[in-house]
Amino acid sequence: MNDQRPILVLKVGTSTLTRGTAQISRGKLEDLARQIVALRHEWQVVLVSSGAIAAARHQVELHGGSPLEVKQALAAIGQPMLMRLYQEVFHDFGLQVAQCLLTHDDFTRPASRANTVNTLRTLLHNGYVPIVNENDTVATEEIHFGDNDRLAAHVAVLLGARLLVLASDIDGLYEQDPRTHADARLIREVRHPEEVRHMAGGAGTPWGSGGMRSKVQAAFICKEGGVEMWIVNGGEEDFLRKALDGRLTGTRFAV
Repeated sequence: MNDQRPILVLKVGTSTLTRGTAQISRGKLEDLARQIVALRHEWQVVLVSSGAIAAARHQVELHGGSPLEVKQALAAIGQPMLMRLYQEVFHDFGLQVAQCLLTHDDFTRPASRANTVNTLRTLLHNGYVPIVNENDTVATEEIHFGDNDRLAAHVAVLLGARLLVLASDIDGLYEQDPRTHADARLIREVRHPEEVRHMAGGAGTPWGSGGMRSKVQAAFICKEGGVEMWIVNGGEEDFLRKALDGRLTGTRFAV
């Protein structure tokens, strides 16, 4: 399984997948599929995808249990819905997908780490697009990755990826919140995430759990693991290809 193509881990959050609405956008899934097809001769692509809870929330309403328990139950309902959408849309573009649900323990136990690497690399070798998500059904608040940003960073480091791209709902990391400061300046490059720790706010949408705070935390993981990380605006059509071609400005966290 000596594939010379570098690994690119792409993380798409709930706000990107829903295009700011309450349900998954089929058009955005088609946009992702088109880009992966176009990039496959250069990159091995691993997709880290949120969206299970959003997939369920617009169809079902649950009662009883704590907010965390309801969230975990919605994830259990929504995960197969989300994967069905990926299978249907990606199949139309000639792509085969595989589901990989991971938890914090999968990165801390040596045997689990080895099994995760072997599984993901075998899927890539056989032409599958691994779609990774946190196993929200069994995860607890203490080990939630934060809308999968940190999960994506751990996956990228584990696989020795060349690049992690976090698709956000804004262009990148700003010196101030651009939603409340019209003159906020985009930070194009960060040499060390410690420089910008104080700038990271919380989640920006009711459907997501991440925000810039979890992205900066992901940058620390990538820096330590030797993986370059970018934040780009996933709301743009063809955003990944544009970013790789230098046609879309974001924030680059250098190794």
